[in-house]
Amino acid sequence: MFALLNKRDPDHRPVREALLADHGPYLVPAGILAEIGYLIEQRLGLEVLDAFLADLQERAFVLEPPDDDLARVRELVRRYADLPLGFADAAVIACAERHGGHVLTLDSRHFGTVAREGTITPLPS
Repeated sequence: MFALLNKRDPDHRPVREALLADHGPYLVPAGILAEIGYLIEQRLGLEVLDAFLADLQERAFVLEPPDDDLARVRELVRRYADLPLGFADAAVIACAERHGGHVLTLDSRHFGTVAREGTITPLPS
């Protein structure tokens, strides 16, 4: 999300191209919204946070309710406790598994490990 929102980030272009190559919808698990908002505010500032919130309001990104994913999130957190995978990444993976498996991420350690199961495809590749 940070590379996408920060045009000066060296990964901005490949992340943006990967996002534009996919026709969406672009989903954000609602359970991680507070973490995303906090990190955007701290690392990129209030102006970028406002732009992200505007994108959510305009449904450029769709908030996904976590209810259907909680069992899978728990399973992933337990299974990958040695990484540790954690709630946010597990929520993204569970959401992606229900919607075609694509995950926009630069985190090859966590998402690459889970991708070996064949349930998700990290982008950009």
